[in-house]
Amino acid sequence: MKTNKLLMLTLSIVALFTITSCVEDDDYTVPTSIGNEENEKLQDLLATGTELTISEVKALYSEGTPYEVESNLYVKGYVSSSDQTGNFYKEFFIQDSPTDPTNALKVIIDQVDSYNQFNLGREVYINLQGLFIGEERVGNGIITIGGDTETDQYGTTVLRINEVLAKEKILRSAVTETLSPLTVAFSQINNNHVGILVKVENVEFADDELGLNYFDPTQAFDTQRTLQTCVGLNYNTFILETSSFASFKDYSLPEGNGDLVAVVNKTYDGSTLVLALNSTDDVAITDDVNDRCVLLDPNDFVTIFNEDFQTVTNNTDLDLTGWTNFAEEGGWVWREKTYDGNGYAEFSTYNSGDDVNIAWMITPGIDMDAQDNEFLNFKSAQHHLDSPENTLEIFVSTDYDGSNVLDATWEPISATIATQSNSWYDFVDSGLIDLSEYTGMLYVAFKVTGSGTDTQLDGAYQIDDVSIIATN
Repeated sequence: MKTNKLLMLTLSIVALFTITSCVEDDDYTVPTSIGNEENEKLQDLLATGTELTISEVKALYSEGTPYEVESNLYVKGYVSSSDQTGNFYKEFFIQDSPTDPTNALKVIIDQVDSYNQFNLGREVYINLQGLFIGEERVGNGIITIGGDTETDQYGTTVLRINEVLAKEKILRSAVTETLSPLTVAFSQINNNHVGILVKVENVEFADDELGLNYFDPTQAFDTQRTLQTCVGLNYNTFILETSSFASFKDYSLPEGNGDLVAVVNKTYDGSTLVLALNSTDDVAITDDVNDRCVLLDPNDFVTIFNEDFQTVTNNTDLDLTGWTNFAEEGGWVWREKTYDGNGYAEFSTYNSGDDVNIAWMITPGIDMDAQDNEFLNFKSAQHHLDSPENTLEIFVSTDYDGSNVLDATWEPISATIATQSNSWYDFVDSGLIDLSEYTGMLYVAFKVTGSGTDTQLDGAYQIDDVSIIATN
């Protein structure tokens, strides 16, 4: 009986201590429920260190030369990847915000099952002093926090933070946020998204991969599966990469359509952006093949705008009904040209005498509310281009008033255009450019920047066959 009483007394003391240690003291900004030792280290870091943003940390690295942090600096982030399913290995990413993130960093650590400590959404503070900022593989473009460096014939890379050092340097707060994935289209994903948790809507696996699993057993390390979304007449595609160690590697790919949440990553060599799953719980794609998206039928489209430049007069300033021809800088504007029976528009800065030439050629307004599914198409060519700084850019505006070019809001749009690698005077098709998101009166602008005095920037661009198609 005495033993039982003593045991009960001991347990009561332990329980009282535990409750007390979880109470937030006014002198602490982080609850001690994460553990007294870890909390004290974090409090000391917050009191004495200087915080850098993730963007500022990444800027410390100069390609090929890891940066050793010698000052008392720290960075805060929210864990965006998890190794719980084995699709990530001895690494995790932190992003700069649980909502609307703009940047992320990779942390490499010599520890498996790190998700037990660094769970999704966990707010972590990394004491950077004594750590290194660099790349795990030179040239892969993924800025990484490591614990040491190694140099070989390819350059100097960062190495994993060992477990002892990790306990000193990677500190958790008691906060775990629910991450809101950043909704993006495949065409919007870029290098700045690496490490960020994103969501892609209305996505499906490619037709020729239906019936397959996430991982191909004939491969050794990673399997790439093609994701696609319907965009008008064509598919936009992206790669989903799955590790051979992923617990879901033998799961069948869903056959329908839906949404997918994943972390933006890169292939091993850094050459290609990919998506990587934390878990198949983040795959909200149905198994009903009837749910798959359907491309638009080309036969349903009509041409709502077309300019083939066949009425132009050779070697005169461009003067077509409804079009704007404007010199932002310099004295030269777009010109009408004909060659071998074909008419087109051209802007050349050769012999203009101006240090800088910037000229705009803008279409008449197109009423975007009169039809649906509008797509732009045009052809471009170049001659005598010597530098990528001699540029052709494509913009659209819905607030241009028809005369005040520089007062309007111009949004850049992506298109395939002629470059130095193309032969002179060979016209390149732009591809179909989706304009269906715009309403009201829309204007399309072609803007060229060059020079009449710098021989590296005095090349020419040519535009032909500008058209917009749509469905009624």
